[in-house]
Amino acid sequence: MNPDIPAFQDTYPDDVSHCYGCGRLNEHGHRIRSHWEGEESVCNFTPEPYHTAIPGYVYGGLIASLIDCHSTGTAAAAAYRAAGREMDTEPPLRFVTGSLHVDYVAPTPLGVELKLRGWVTELKERKVVVESTVSANGKVCAKGRVVAVLMPENLWNR
Repeated sequence: MNPDIPAFQDTYPDDVSHCYGCGRLNEHGHRIRSHWEGEESVCNFTPEPYHTAIPGYVYGGLIASLIDCHSTGTAAAAAYRAAGREMDTEPPLRFVTGSLHVDYVAPTPLGVELKLRGWVTELKERKVVVESTVSANGKVCAKGRVVAVLMPENLWNR
């Protein structure tokens, strides 16, 4: 990933950049950063020792959070792409979670970088469905499906 290219989450307006998972303005959050790699979105994240479930393994709630925020970011990026717009243009297209499903397929080890990959399976004006995986050491540990919906205007702090 090119550090000179802004992540999807870097383009979110300030009033919606406080999410624990993806908000760049939340100093206590995960601050994940997702980018396009062809038709897939990618995000690397290294869990901290306190993200433990049992010694040596990642807490499942963290995995769900990563899938959730990576997928909603992917939904926004896909909507901008479909509209032929840059992600920092107005009016903003920000998506929130309508549904989150996670399957844990293998224990996720602590102490290694996790790789998230996402791809769009459905794209409509107000709804985007994203499937994602979380891998450690090249092995898929979790799979997720997020139905992301365009954020209602009443949630904006404008």
